[in-house]
Amino acid sequence: MRDVVVTLFGGSGFIGRYVVQRLAARGARIRVVTRDPHTALHLKPLGEVGQIVLQPYPAEISADSLTPLVADSRLVANFTGILHERRRGDFRRVHEELAEAIAAASAQAGVKRLVHISALGASPSSPSTYARTKALGEERVRRAFADATILRPSVVFGPEDRFFNRFAAMSQISPVIPVVGPKTRFQPVYVGDVADAVMAGFEREDTAGGLYELGGPRHYTFEELIRYILTTTGRRRLVLPVPFGLARLMGALLEWLPEPPLTRDQVLLLERDNVVSGEHPGLAELGIAPTPVEVVVPRYLAAYRRGGARLQLV
Repeated sequence: MRDVVVTLFGGSGFIGRYVVQRLAARGARIRVVTRDPHTALHLKPLGEVGQIVLQPYPAEISADSLTPLVADSRLVANFTGILHERRRGDFRRVHEELAEAIAAASAQAGVKRLVHISALGASPSSPSTYARTKALGEERVRRAFADATILRPSVVFGPEDRFFNRFAAMSQISPVIPVVGPKTRFQPVYVGDVADAVMAGFEREDTAGGLYELGGPRHYTFEELIRYILTTTGRRRLVLPVPFGLARLMGALLEWLPEPPLTRDQVLLLERDNVVSGEHPGLAELGIAPTPVEVVVPRYLAAYRRGGARLQLV
C-alpha cells in the first residue's frame, strides 16, 4: 500500500484516527477531509512529514465538488455521521445526501474501493430517523458505487469513546445513573477491530459489494454495562431505570441543547436491541477475532477510579 493515495471523509473522528494509524504504518498517502482541519492536527504525528494532509470540505457539497478530493485516490472511506440534529434535516443531509455525493464522486474518479461506515440497526422501516437515514444512505451509496463495502458496527468502544467514558464521568459527580431501556441489549465492538474491518474492505477483493455487521463477542443489557462501569471504577451509585414514556419527554426537553445528552430519536433507538442479526457476515468472515470489553475498557476507565489511575511499576 506504499504511496497509495487514500481519502478519508470524516477521518478525524473516533474510528478514523485508528484507520489513519494503520494506513500510515503501511506507507499510504492519506488525505483527511474534515469540517475543521485545525481540530484534526492530532492526526499529523501518526505519519511521516507530509504523509497526512488535512483538507476542508468544499462550501457546497455535491459529487462534482467532491470529485477533486478523490481524483487521485485509489481508496476512499466515509466515516461521516451524526448522533443528533442541530437543524431539522441534518440526518438526511449527512447520512443520505453527503454519503451519496461521496460515492458518486468516487465512481466518477475511478476509485478502486469505497468503504462506507453505517450503523447496526439501520433499517428503512425504523421509527428512528437516525437508523432510517443510515439505511437510506446505504441504498444511495450502493446505487452510486455498486461495489462499496458497507460496515455496520454496534456501539464502538475504545479509549476515546463516548459511551464508557460518558457514564464513567457521570458516576464521578452523580449519585444516580439513569438508564433508558435497561434491558436493551448491545454488542460493543472494539474500535481497533472496526479499523481492521475497514482495512479488510480496502485490501480484500472478496469484500467488494458486501455488507458486514460488526459486533463484539458478547451481548450485554444496558444495565449490565452501567453496572460493569461502576464495578470497574470502584463506585457505588443508584442505577435508576427510566420508563420510555418519561425518557421521550426528557428527550424533547433536552434535544434543544447544543450537545444534548438525550433526544427523542435516541429513545426510539433504545427501544430496540443493538446486536448483530446473523443475516450478514461479520468480523469472523473478515478474519478478525473480536476483542472483549474486559480486555480493553479497564485500562482507560482506571482514570475514573477514586484517586485516579495508579502508577504500576514492573
